[in-house]
Amino acid sequence: MILYAGNILSKHGFTPTVIESLTPKLSERYAIISVSDKKNQILRMLDMIYIFLKYRKKLKLVLIDSYSMKAFWFTYILAVLCRHFEIPYIPILHGGGYPDRLKSSPEKCSFIFKNSYRNISPSVYLKEFFEEKGFKVTYIPNFIHINNYKYKKRHSAGPNILWVRSFHETYNPMLAVEILKELVKKYPDAKLCMIGPENDGTLNRVKEESVKCNLNGSLIITGKLSRKEWTDTSAGYDIFINTTNYDNQPVSVIEAMALGFPIISTNVGGIPFLITDKKDGLLVPPESREKFIEEIEKLIADNKLVSEISANARKKAEELDWAHVKHKWFEVLDPALKN
Repeated sequence: MILYAGNILSKHGFTPTVIESLTPKLSERYAIISVSDKKNQILRMLDMIYIFLKYRKKLKLVLIDSYSMKAFWFTYILAVLCRHFEIPYIPILHGGGYPDRLKSSPEKCSFIFKNSYRNISPSVYLKEFFEEKGFKVTYIPNFIHINNYKYKKRHSAGPNILWVRSFHETYNPMLAVEILKELVKKYPDAKLCMIGPENDGTLNRVKEESVKCNLNGSLIITGKLSRKEWTDTSAGYDIFINTTNYDNQPVSVIEAMALGFPIISTNVGGIPFLITDKKDGLLVPPESREKFIEEIEKLIADNKLVSEISANARKKAEELDWAHVKHKWFEVLDPALKN
């Protein structure tokens, strides 16, 4: 049996995490249970510990969605338990903030990642960074089901912008509003649609800024939508922007590539390993309102560029379909479960 520990919080209004998409697919081949759906972090940790202890005699392997911020301690505590009971474990690395965590908690990181059965990274960026620090890491990318994303090849673009992410300061939604404020000065019909759940109070700041700047006719905020709802909505927009300050290999960006969007993203963390600048997307520095606007205007003026990026983005997304990625998981998990 496999225990998969992570944040299962979509029922509380949060964006579904990797554990929620990966568990159903792995369960087609393995006996697997996942935990935890507790919203409170302390209760979530206690729930993970309880389930671990309840099933420990049956467990052959523990998968841990490993984050670099507060949830880092989930990984550490579970790693300690696994070592004590001699159960192999595999951290799955998430979050562009892990370089900072390796600096701030070197001993605990060494304990976790040197004693693991395997370390998995969904981005080449984190794989290379961890390997530079002496840890062995296997790259398995995040995946999508490509047939769930209707490809719309863009042949031209107007100032119709889509943003899809949780409203959290890490993802910098306020920058998207700043971009819109400037765009409407030159393009009065410019639109920005922001899709995603509230997380840390940032949504209220976005709304307040929208009212202050009289953007109510230009800014659409939908809140959280299902995948089908937001992908259907996306057909009315031409350009996708990713304003984040930290990132790894965001599924939302992969989904936008599958939908055929020309994407403009900050070049932080693992993004340059996902998007090749000027080929299947455009990259700009973080916090760079002027650069975002410059690239948006470049797409508006260059139909050939829009068409090429749209086609190349879809092609890259097709390589991340579960039909391809699943074999990488089988290559790791099958030997682990035979031990």
